[in-house]
Amino acid sequence: MSEAAVANQRLDVTFRAEETTPGQVRTLLGFCLDEWSLSSMTDDVCLIASELITNAVSCVPGRALRVKCTRKPDSVLLAVWDPSDAMPLGKPPEELCLEDITPDAKALDPGYEGGTGGRGLPIVEALSSEWGVTKTDPSGKWVWARIPQTGENT
Repeated sequence: MSEAAVANQRLDVTFRAEETTPGQVRTLLGFCLDEWSLSSMTDDVCLIASELITNAVSCVPGRALRVKCTRKPDSVLLAVWDPSDAMPLGKPPEELCLEDITPDAKALDPGYEGGTGGRGLPIVEALSSEWGVTKTDPSGKWVWARIPQTGENT
């Protein structure tokens, strides 16, 4: 599909950073991707969106977030803006063996994360062709990912 044909296929919305925001954005993206005949990309785009938005919500609870999704001829560009200057951090993937996995008595306690944070950016990196962070003035940043089209959508 030519760039001119996809030029109007974009989403640009603002949300309040709440626990429900990732689910709202996933639903909206699912509708958009279906309308754009890119439903085969929904799982990857929505997983990346969940990771980026969850990071933003944890940085600026209750404040405004902006989500952009733009169809390109060979990809979808997803970007999430938040007003925090804190840069996203990811954990390097760990190699574990069965002996490393032990029960955690606190695992089901409300609010307990047990070191589970920091895994979102490796997921974003694995599912996108590129990703990055662009600072904005006077504060804030866009965290973005380009997800390549595959299969019948190219």
